[in-house]
Parts: sequence; C-alpha cells; structure tokens
Amino acid sequence: MDEHRTTQKGAISLTNESAPDATTLQSTEASDATSVERNKAVSRRWIEVFNARDDAAEADVRAPDYVAYAPVSLEPTPLDSEAWTRFLSGFVEGFPDLQLTVEDAVGEGDLVAQRIHFEGTHTGEFQGLPPTHRKVTFSGLELNRFVDGRVVEHWFQLDSLTLLQELGLVVVPGPRLLPRVLAHQLKKLRNKR
Repeated sequence: MDEHRTTQKGAISLTNESAPDATTLQSTEASDATSVERNKAVSRRWIEVFNARDDAAEADVRAPDYVAYAPVSLEPTPLDSEAWTRFLSGFVEGFPDLQLTVEDAVGEGDLVAQRIHFEGTHTGEFQGLPPTHRKVTFSGLELNRFVDGRVVEHWFQLDSLTLLQELGLVVVPGPRLLPRVLAHQLKKLRNKR
C-alpha cells in the first residue's frame, strides 16, 4: 500500500492512493472547463432560438426527461417538456414581441446560471389579464442543469413585482381583477384533469 501525503493551502491529507499525475489532472480540468463553456453556449443559444421563435431548436436543447420549475405564482407544479411549451406560449401570447437578453452567465460542473433581461409589449392576454399595450422590461434568473449537452432541469425566477407594476397593476389584486385571476387559475386546474 502506497501512502501519499498532499499539502494544499496548509491542509494535510493522508491517503492510501498514489498521487495522480499532473497530466491527468490538467486533462480532466481542461475537459471540465470545455464542458462548462459548451453548456454556457447552449444556454445562450436556447435564449437565441426562443427569441427567433424556433420551437424545434428550442425543443432540441431540452433532454427527453426535461423538468422545469417556474415561480409558484405562475405555475405551482413542475413542468415536463410539453407543459413547458404551453407555459412559454402563454408568455408569447401575452407579449408577442418578447425578447430575452443574457446579461451574465456563470457555470460550474453541470450547472449554468444566467441573469436574463426581458423586454416586450403586452398586446395579448397574459395570465388572465387583457392587453394593456404597455412596454415592459424586467429581469430574471435561471439555472440549467445539463446531462450530455442538453438541459435536463431548469429553474427560473423573474421580477414579478416589476412586471406587474409596469402592467399598471397593484401588488394586491383589487376587486375587479381578483375574479379574473381566480377564474384563470380554475381554468388551468380544470384543463389538467
């Protein structure tokens, strides 16, 4: 049994394994870095194909067992690929000119996080709200987990308060809006049966 002592930043580790050679470590680190950069590029490309409304290319980014987690205020249950497509169509219906821009992206391992800027005009129904014809800009964060170069899990949050304010809404639904919001949510529940 070979004993190997490693010292890194003052820490001492005693293992029963031989030290890995520097070439293997450099190769693994380069491969990991390449994978992270590839995943970041795929995440950016996903935004680009959404902006182009290329549904086939957008679907190709998602793995077969894809699951998305939207803000609970917009969608309380996880979304598979088909439900995700319906969810996106609600945004596109409400904001046909909606464009997303990646402001920042960071990656580590199989995860890529992005800060996203949203901009569009509310000319269609959105979450039960009739068109206001107001221009909106708001931000969001997303986290994508990759397997074999495709997104298998997607989490996102958006600045709902800013979005609602720019649509001219008050944070607490008033008596005229509350029935429409509730009716929309009931309709969604009935459609899930």
